[in-house]
Amino acid sequence: MGVFKSYDIRGIYDQEWDGDLAYRIGFFLPSLLETDRILVGRDARASSVEVFDALSRGIRDAGCGVTDIGLCSTPSVYFATAHYSFGGGVMITASHNPPQYNGLKISRAQAIPVGYDTGLDRLERMVDGPVSRAATAGKLETLDIRGAYLEHLAPYIKAVGSVKAVIDCSDGMASVFIHDVIRDLQAQIVTMYDQPDGTFPHHPPNPLIEANLADVKRRTLAEKADLGICFDGDGDRVMFIDEEGRFVSPDLIIALLGLYFFRQAGEDHRGEAVTYDVRTSRSVVEYVEALGGKPVICRVGHSHAKKLLRETRGIYGGELAGHYYFRDNYFCDSGMIAALLVLAILSRQQRPFSELIGEIRKYHYSGEINFKTDAKDRIIEAVLSEYRSRPGARVTGIDGIRLDFSDWWFNLRKSNTEPYLRLVVEADSDRALSERTAELKSRFRELDPALEEE
Repeated sequence: MGVFKSYDIRGIYDQEWDGDLAYRIGFFLPSLLETDRILVGRDARASSVEVFDALSRGIRDAGCGVTDIGLCSTPSVYFATAHYSFGGGVMITASHNPPQYNGLKISRAQAIPVGYDTGLDRLERMVDGPVSRAATAGKLETLDIRGAYLEHLAPYIKAVGSVKAVIDCSDGMASVFIHDVIRDLQAQIVTMYDQPDGTFPHHPPNPLIEANLADVKRRTLAEKADLGICFDGDGDRVMFIDEEGRFVSPDLIIALLGLYFFRQAGEDHRGEAVTYDVRTSRSVVEYVEALGGKPVICRVGHSHAKKLLRETRGIYGGELAGHYYFRDNYFCDSGMIAALLVLAILSRQQRPFSELIGEIRKYHYSGEINFKTDAKDRIIEAVLSEYRSRPGARVTGIDGIRLDFSDWWFNLRKSNTEPYLRLVVEADSDRALSERTAELKSRFRELDPALEEE
């Protein structure tokens, strides 16, 4: 698969891919997307301007127009692609990866994502073909989306009342809009690492790794804030810290958002779908159901989440990785909208963040545990064969295997691009969680003595 991944194109720039490949991707992209207008945005990595120049030259040599929106977040590219009716959109970013990486997130019209099984596989084959320039090159234009994007965010901004938050932009692309967003908030906001810098000097831009949240945790406590918020490098994911400086598992935020949509939004959304991925706590499902929502399980990955939200006409959805999707955001993910909604909920509830999360969390949850192994398929098959025969087992096979029992469940799935198995376990008690997790790990090692826990 190389740099063509399950959901995007990504790798170390000038080692795993380069300007020549960026040009060829650009040249064949209009044919793949069947369009003559493509919008392109980029992050602040050192290589992003070079990637833009090569990519846009390829697009234009194919006779397709390029509209450059400059430095921006990934969610703003999704917005602009759909809002301005472009036939395709590209965000030049490697998201949460280190500075030497870069990549491309590609969307069709209406910001529908292009994954490996919906077009990147064909594009990978196409780039090896001959390049024959169009008789007339496409035009290069620029577009300032700031006003329209802030107007799109305005309803969520207006929903926020009195609350105090620390926001860490991770030197990433949430920084591009954060000062305009908070200017009109009633809330008291302290920002940090809020200038785009593609070298990420303060910490790696992956807030799912808890070590990268150390600074925002300390600042949240020092400021006596109601919560801390941390965006990833391109602004499509967001993580939350409670007032006591503790990381809040992102799947629990799916449930919390239900307070806005089913209690605060001023509209009756009862019975509407809320999507969640297979790793999500059972607590979330029960909480959303109690609010009147209809939880619908989904495969892991933004392309699957967006597709399911469209198909179900769901009001919103989320993933354990910190992606949150909204029907009124063209079914796309937005870290900024999720952050604003959590601020709106806390300002309305006027109760501690930890208290609200405590009302959601009922079970003991392992988080995602990774194992390096070359026996992924063999382990999954053996575990499924053994556990599905146990009393009360309910099997869900949409993404790896999820087996639910009355007092515990687990999900075991494999990485599509790396030699990893990923395990999540949840149980009614801490002791049961430890026992069930240890039992599964022991079985994995029996099946592959060379298995390594990451």
